[in-house]
Amino acid sequence: QVQLVESGGGLVQPGGSLRLSCAVSGLALDSYTIGWFRQAPGKEREGISCISSMDGSTYYRDSVKGRFTISRDNAKNTVSLQMNSLKPEDTAVYYCVADRTNYADYACWGSGEYWGKGTLVTVSS
Repeated sequence: QVQLVESGGGLVQPGGSLRLSCAVSGLALDSYTIGWFRQAPGKEREGISCISSMDGSTYYRDSVKGRFTISRDNAKNTVSLQMNSLKPEDTAVYYCVADRTNYADYACWGSGEYWGKGTLVTVSS
């Protein structure tokens, strides 16, 4: 059974940092591209960062480029998202997603095959 379990969300002040983690079980990270999507209240879901299963190449949405960093540990079957310089507009539920594509940008613009339940990130003073 495939499971993606997110952790690390919470309340942080503007300018602060959080690190999200996704623990993956039931599939191998070298076979699936993993990404982070988010959905803010009243807005559509969007893929913000993905990391390729094939070569570790990454994709970042423009709104998070330079502030967020995605990484993976194949041995531990985890994918992390380091979020720095957080803004109130980063407030959303963040989801970990697995996609069979080898390409990070395709994964972030796709619909994903497996989804976690999400973790809430709130950026507020």
